[in-house]
Amino acid sequence: MSTNNSKPDLTQRPPRSPRVRLGGYVLLPRILDKGRAALNNKLGLYVFAGQGMDRHFFNFVGLDHEALKQELAKGEGDWEILAWVQTNAKHQRQPWEIAAWSEYHLRRTPDSDAETLMDFAAEVKHFHPMREDINTWFDLLDLDDYCSFGGKA
Repeated sequence: MSTNNSKPDLTQRPPRSPRVRLGGYVLLPRILDKGRAALNNKLGLYVFAGQGMDRHFFNFVGLDHEALKQELAKGEGDWEILAWVQTNAKHQRQPWEIAAWSEYHLRRTPDSDAETLMDFAAEVKHFHPMREDINTWFDLLDLDDYCSFGGKA
């Protein structure tokens, strides 16, 4: 089955995993999928608004999601968008900074306050009450994507 990645339909499949990298950045390919889907009115239940997990990328590089959306509207591929990000980021990052930031987010667990921990546990329990292997935010996003399109937890 062929998939048109230049016009993802997030009503039919999830965006790329937050773990997938572009230019060393986790989250970026997922953000690009959501931005392209938003441009084509195929965002489904996903959000492209510079919020949620996406905000961490936008804050780290110092870009606005609307500016990225305007660039995506030109129809360029991932590599060209990465070059645009690198040129337009307010916070120019060294490769080691990008690597450290990405590694942190790969392993990022819920904050230790009771409310966040309880909310995270409730989200996991929503999928399956016995899942003790979902420990990071990326674990939860991947599980949510999988279950949203028919997978069983």
